[in-house]
Amino acid sequence: MQAWRVHRNGEPGEVMRLEETDRPTPGDGQVLVEVRAANVNFPDALLCRGQYQVRPPLPFTPGVEMCGTTEDGRRVLATPALPHGGFADYVVADEAALLPAPDALDDAEAAALHIGYQTGWFGLHRRAHLQRGETLLVHAAAGGVGSAAVQLGKAAGAQVIGVVGGPDKAAVARELGCDLVIDRRSEDIVAAVKEATGGRGADVVYDPVGGDAYAKSAKCVAFEGRILVVGFASGVIPTPALNHALVKNYSVVGLHWGLYNTKDPAAVRACHEELTKLAEQGVVKPLISERVTMAGAADAVQRVADGTSTGRIVVLPGGAR
Repeated sequence: MQAWRVHRNGEPGEVMRLEETDRPTPGDGQVLVEVRAANVNFPDALLCRGQYQVRPPLPFTPGVEMCGTTEDGRRVLATPALPHGGFADYVVADEAALLPAPDALDDAEAAALHIGYQTGWFGLHRRAHLQRGETLLVHAAAGGVGSAAVQLGKAAGAQVIGVVGGPDKAAVARELGCDLVIDRRSEDIVAAVKEATGGRGADVVYDPVGGDAYAKSAKCVAFEGRILVVGFASGVIPTPALNHALVKNYSVVGLHWGLYNTKDPAAVRACHEELTKLAEQGVVKPLISERVTMAGAADAVQRVADGTSTGRIVVLPGGAR
C-alpha cells in the first residue's frame, strides 16, 4: 500500500515521503480500516516537527483522524493508532474507539467532524458552559478548529464574533455565520469586541492560537468570562497573569480533548451522537476548502502548518464519496 512516512523531524513539506509499505497489522482490540478520507490537522504538522505531546517512533505516518471502511463493511470515523496514521491506504484503529460515520455527510465532511467538532463541543459546553445569548469570541474563525467552534456557538444560541487574518478569511467567517468579523491585521480586536458588547466584553473566548491572541483576549473578556485554551497555532505559549484573572474575575480553562478518550469515553460517544443529530439537521457542516489526492498530502500539511489554509483540507486516498 501507499503511505506518507516521516523518517526525521522537520517541516512537513521537507520530511514527509510517499512510500510503498506493508499494510499495518491489527493488535489485540484493533481493526484494519481502509482510508476513504483523512483530514489534515495542525497536530499533524506538530507530529512532523516532533513538537506534539505524543512522539511516535520514527518512521511514522501522520494523519490523526479519518473516515474509512472496516473489513466487515462499516463506514466509521477513527483516530488511527500511531505510528500508522491516516495519510495511507490502510490504518489500524482501536475497535472500542470507532464511531459511526454520519450518513448526512460525505467521507471528507465526516472525517472533519471528529476532533475539531468534538473539541469545540467539549470546550464550549463541558468546560466553558456557554449559555444562549452569551457572546462567544473565536480566534482563527476561518480555520478548521475555529470554523467548528463558530458553527457550534451559533447552534447554542450565542452571538459569535470571529477573528481572522485578512479579507479572504473574513469572507469565509461571514459565510460561516459570524455575527461580527474582526480582521486582526487592520482592526483593533479589543476595541471592536468592547464596542460590539456595549463595553461588557466576550463571555467565552475560544483560543486555538495563543500568543498575542491570548493577550488580546484577556483585555476584552467579560466579568465572569471564560478563556478556553485550545492550542498554540501561533507557536507562542502565553504565560497568563493570574493577578489579572483575579482582579477581573475571569477563568482560564484548559482543554485537551484526547483525555476524554481515556477518562470518559462514554462522553465522547454521547458527544458524537449530538454532533450526528446536528449534522442531520444541517445545523453543522464541516467547511471543506479542498479535497486533495494522496500525492498532495505533504503540501496540504505544510499549508496548514503555515496558517495559509481555510476550513479543512482533506486527503482522499481513493474510493471516497
